[in-house]
Amino acid sequence: MQKLHERVLDIAIQRGFLIPSAEIYGAPAGFYDYGPIGTPIKRKMQNLWREIFISKNGFLEIESSTVVPHEVLVASGHATNFTDPVVICKKDKKQFRADHLLQDATQISWEGKTPHQLDEAIKSHGIKCPECKGELSAVQAFNLMFATKVGSSEKENAYLRPETAQGIFLDFKRIFMQNGSKLPFAIGQIGKSYRNEISPRQGLVRMREFTQMELEYFFNPAEDIWGGFEKIQNKKIRIKPPAEGDAQMEVDEYSLQEAIERKWVPNQIMAAMIYWQQQYYEKIGIEKGKFHFAVLPLDALPHYSKGNVDLEVETSYGTIETSGTAYRTDFDLANHSKHSKVDLSVLDPMTNQKVMPHVIEPSLGVDRPFYCILEHCFRPKSAEKEWDWFAFPTFVAPYIAGIFPLMKKDGLPEIAQEIVDELRAQGIECYYTQSGSIGKRYARADEIGVPYCITIDYDSKEKGDVTIRYRDDGGQERIKIFDLAKKLQKLSAENKTSLK
Repeated sequence: MQKLHERVLDIAIQRGFLIPSAEIYGAPAGFYDYGPIGTPIKRKMQNLWREIFISKNGFLEIESSTVVPHEVLVASGHATNFTDPVVICKKDKKQFRADHLLQDATQISWEGKTPHQLDEAIKSHGIKCPECKGELSAVQAFNLMFATKVGSSEKENAYLRPETAQGIFLDFKRIFMQNGSKLPFAIGQIGKSYRNEISPRQGLVRMREFTQMELEYFFNPAEDIWGGFEKIQNKKIRIKPPAEGDAQMEVDEYSLQEAIERKWVPNQIMAAMIYWQQQYYEKIGIEKGKFHFAVLPLDALPHYSKGNVDLEVETSYGTIETSGTAYRTDFDLANHSKHSKVDLSVLDPMTNQKVMPHVIEPSLGVDRPFYCILEHCFRPKSAEKEWDWFAFPTFVAPYIAGIFPLMKKDGLPEIAQEIVDELRAQGIECYYTQSGSIGKRYARADEIGVPYCITIDYDSKEKGDVTIRYRDDGGQERIKIFDLAKKLQKLSAENKTSLK
């Protein structure tokens, strides 16, 4: 029997959500294109992030270069620390992630373990090459960055960026001075990043090219408070506390204030940004009970972090990390200041003292949450619907409505096209089709998650009204054509996808 993630990925490719990159040349692993149905969903995910993390706070957004000089990544620590543990088959020379081999063999995570620990575990479990059963080498550190050359240099002197954050740090001083020279201050960015995964797998979960949505919030560490925090301090989030010894802690609900008091979250700033992520995930269609915030223990923190909280989502692959919030301290600015010999400290007018700003970074992926939306909104065929379908929220559905003339004649297509033109002029994304029976058109709309179908019939000519058919329960109601745009806007804003 086909597993859920296999079924969902197959449907995503069949229905135009995703396309394996360079498919006619064999589709190299770790790369996917977004098709005509997936692209608007991805765009809406990104716009919703902008609304929650950028626009409502008056923060700034940039777009930085994806090619980064080698010196930048020496300063950031990526040149030495951005590695994965790899073993090589001594027989056929193929490479494998050591922690993945152990996870497949033991069904527990080995991420973050030292090469020595992984070596010992591989030996004790008798793990061999999964393809030829040959003997494996000792665990080695493999740098995940894609190297490239800039100009006529014969040696590699640059990399495709492993994260969008470094571009923000490099541009920080100029943007700070151009925008009032005051702390706190935040810059966000959406863009591509690259990681040369040894063994990409699980569809969109582990890719070599992916999209990130990152915000860098710069502040004076002596002023690590969030204005208006009292309004949200009692909001509940689901937290998995850090492990105590070998004992894993259970997920439970805690208020943002409790998370700070228990020192799981360093300060109010980070707590507020974690709460924004909860709002974002619920709005894109992932139930609150299906994701939680995992607090990383000290020995698992990235090299730049004083505190990390990952957002993890339950899927048929298991629990996967989809975003992370890190207290990066002044690591990045201090190191770039040291290596570039450019002073990146700033004058805080509140104290009239120079300070190297600290940074809180909420870093959200796009591709993994995109897959999570597909899986969490997937509905298999049933007695009510004889086809698979997606229950997307209106906020991320690829189209708000499908416009269908009942017949291809008698002026119905012309009325339908006028409706399409008017809805698009009102900013409502819709599509038109007249092929197939009306039942098949409803089914096709359900299969890509369109919340409303608008049918133009002979009564539409006489009475000037149309039928709205709701995706989730198939309920129908008549409405005047001149009220249709406002009705769809209201239904979409309320995320009302059933008549009842």
